[in-house]
Amino acid sequence: MQKFEQNSDSRDFVLLSDYVPGIIQEIRYFSTYNFVGERIDGYEQPVAIVTREAARALKSVSNEMNVMGYRLKIFDAYRPCQAVVHFVMWGIEDQDIRMKPYFYPEVEKQELFSKGYIAGRSSHSRGSTVDLTLLDMATGRELDMGSPFDFFGERSHPDYRDITDEQYGNRMLLRSVMMRNGFLPIDCEWWHFTLANEPFPETYFSFPVNSDLLKGR
Repeated sequence: MQKFEQNSDSRDFVLLSDYVPGIIQEIRYFSTYNFVGERIDGYEQPVAIVTREAARALKSVSNEMNVMGYRLKIFDAYRPCQAVVHFVMWGIEDQDIRMKPYFYPEVEKQELFSKGYIAGRSSHSRGSTVDLTLLDMATGRELDMGSPFDFFGERSHPDYRDITDEQYGNRMLLRSVMMRNGFLPIDCEWWHFTLANEPFPETYFSFPVNSDLLKGR
């Protein structure tokens, strides 16, 4: 079995807002509005932290989207290992399903592992993965993607077609610009992208989401 390094060193990470000043941040796992229903371990501040390489690539994405009249809105970026443990323990032991109507109405909680919605290791913990959407600068509203962020079900698959042409087109717009700037999508979440040439492909980090750890960089 392949072994993966776990690291608590934040020296190669930056605040995304330092690279993309106009970015909108709604860090869901700092809030209680997420599929668990409580703030997640390791999220000490509602800020997006990423590797420098991911930040530079997202700056290019943002510049391209700005020209088209859109801003990036980030739901999650770097996710510490303790947050992933929180998800796993909730999935295994916790009987609480209060957020089921909002995030997984079509899936039983015990299926979240087998269907790939919860995993024991997350690419987010490597620091170059982001969950995001687009906001229309003219209206101040998010683009309609056909399903909300973190909706566990087939409707969130990027290639799902039982949505309107506009919704599907919005997904493809986000996908095409992200891929053009070096990010790779996955097949079950329209909002999830990982930098193809991520600097830490086998390292999972455990420092908390806290901007104080990045001061002076």
